[in-house]
Amino acid sequence: MSRCLVSLMILTWPCFTNAQEPSPQDRLAFDVASVKQNRSGFPPEGDMPKSNFPLGPGAVYSPNGGFFSAVNQPLSIYIQFAYKLMANQMQFLLPQLPAWVTEERFDIQARAQGNPTKDQMRLMMRSLLADRFKLAIHNETRQVPVFALVLAKPGQIGPKLRPHPNDSSCQTGPQTATAGDSAPAPPASVPDDFPELCGGLFRMPASAPGRSRWAARNVALGLIAGAMATLGELGRPVLDETGLSGTFDFSMEWAPDLTGPNPPGGDGQVVAVFHGGDPQLPGLTFQEALKMQLGLKLESKKGPVETIVLDHVEHPSEN
Repeated sequence: MSRCLVSLMILTWPCFTNAQEPSPQDRLAFDVASVKQNRSGFPPEGDMPKSNFPLGPGAVYSPNGGFFSAVNQPLSIYIQFAYKLMANQMQFLLPQLPAWVTEERFDIQARAQGNPTKDQMRLMMRSLLADRFKLAIHNETRQVPVFALVLAKPGQIGPKLRPHPNDSSCQTGPQTATAGDSAPAPPASVPDDFPELCGGLFRMPASAPGRSRWAARNVALGLIAGAMATLGELGRPVLDETGLSGTFDFSMEWAPDLTGPNPPGGDGQVVAVFHGGDPQLPGLTFQEALKMQLGLKLESKKGPVETIVLDHVEHPSEN
């Protein structure tokens, strides 16, 4: 399964706590909707996957008069959008899905009355997926191996993790966005290497080739924890057990560890050393960066994880 199906959509935060469907009389729905299979293939030959606003589980959104447009996206992305799923939940759902759900691509165009919020759009997409794809899912809480995200030193956070200033200007979408706009390009940086947009986790330019840098403004620690399973290629969910409340700005940069990762919380030798901005020298491993830049660390344990269980899905009905 391609990891990019999850990582491309890490554009922010909390999950709905209940994936059960509302009763029919309470369901929100688009007034009109078109679902078409896209057989153009993958770029550069095929259509570039795009949407008129980000389809991740986050707040980045400009109300656009009830218009939804997405091109050449797999059904798995529409499910992630509709149910506001973080990477922690997607890693349990993806193995349950038939291959066509991640391999085949669909264009969806839909309209609703008024000027719905992003979460209202999600509920409308749930209704559309149930009607056209006969999608049915439910929640289960399971005890599974996890990593707990905790403070490396009690009462202390790192230099690249800071409480979001209450007086800071913060927008969650381009003010000039229109119904036909594609998803926003990677946001420009504001001072201290944080993204201009708030409410989302964004890939930012790194200091040297081969390194990764991700950053966010005005997000809860649950966002950071939820994304780490994918960003750090950890292979298990990450739960926020820092005890920190409120919202934060953060920026984190690391380099792949070519010799293999140290176990979380272990005392193994450091296999890479940070050398400032010198592109000829290696950078921090993911776990070293987590500790030195954010003041956090991972501890291995078992814990409760809300998982999404697939009950039914089938190819879409004709428009």
